[in-house]
Amino acid sequence: MIAVVESGLVWRAPAAFALLAALLVVVLLRLRRRGGVAMAAGGSLSGGARLPVTWRARAASVPLALEVLGVISVIVATARPVIVEVEPPSRLGRDVLLCVDRSSSMAATDLDPERSRLVVARAAAADFLSGREDDRLGIVSFARFADLVCPPTADRAAVLELLDAVELVDADGPEDKTAIGAAVAMAANLLQRSEAPSKVIVLLTDGEENVAAFGARDQIAPLHAGQWCRDHGVRVHAIAVGRGERGTAGGWRALDTTAVQQLAKISGGRFFAAADAGALRAVYDEIDQLEAARYAEPGVRVTERFATPLLLALALWLLAYWMRPTFDGGRP
Repeated sequence: MIAVVESGLVWRAPAAFALLAALLVVVLLRLRRRGGVAMAAGGSLSGGARLPVTWRARAASVPLALEVLGVISVIVATARPVIVEVEPPSRLGRDVLLCVDRSSSMAATDLDPERSRLVVARAAAADFLSGREDDRLGIVSFARFADLVCPPTADRAAVLELLDAVELVDADGPEDKTAIGAAVAMAANLLQRSEAPSKVIVLLTDGEENVAAFGARDQIAPLHAGQWCRDHGVRVHAIAVGRGERGTAGGWRALDTTAVQQLAKISGGRFFAAADAGALRAVYDEIDQLEAARYAEPGVRVTERFATPLLLALALWLLAYWMRPTFDGGRP
């Protein structure tokens, strides 16, 4: 809960203003005493005419007034004036890494008859990343191997340009596999060194892990990648796109997404399935809400102002000390 603090002038010890009553009493007594002295010293000319009042006599109370103002300034300083300035809450950016599958199966057009899965995925991801104004963004692409396309950066234009350059690997070529665990592990390794308050991986794939599943050496299974993410405070939101794999008879074989679901769950993220372009856009919208901007507590800057009235008091007293011999011959 963010406390509501108002900006402006605040008195930390307002009880000090009670001293003004005591000052008023002292001033009245001083004025009364001066009035009595003036009457005793006053005179008149023959015929009852009063002596003219000189400018020095008229200004005789100026030193006293300056002294009183100096005391008032000290009382103001004693009341501890401070200026409170509330700084608006700042947005806490996060690091978001997009893991994009670029295996040859991403060439299928089941998401959109006129575009491949990869083209649809790039467009939806670009819209998602464009709205993350306070985040650092990065990209990892993968097929048989995981490749760092762009490390986390605040340069969104560069990220979007590099995303648009992600292309499919050659069908049935040496790279045409799906190493989901390795891709997520690479992304998590990048993020675990980050000091961002929140670290997120958005995994997009249309296939099943088929590298680590066969026991290949130096490979990371999706479940192990999820555990690595959990241990390093990285959430993974996983998206499975498409209707599955096309069979030899022209039909579609549903994917086994169990491993990807476990990866997302163990890391604290969510799993989504998107069978068409509209569903994929909706998934990214939901992830955008899940990873909504967080705000830091508003900062409060407090500046002490007691020195100003103290300096003013000193100046007034020095001026009164300098003027007193001129106006009343040095009398108290």
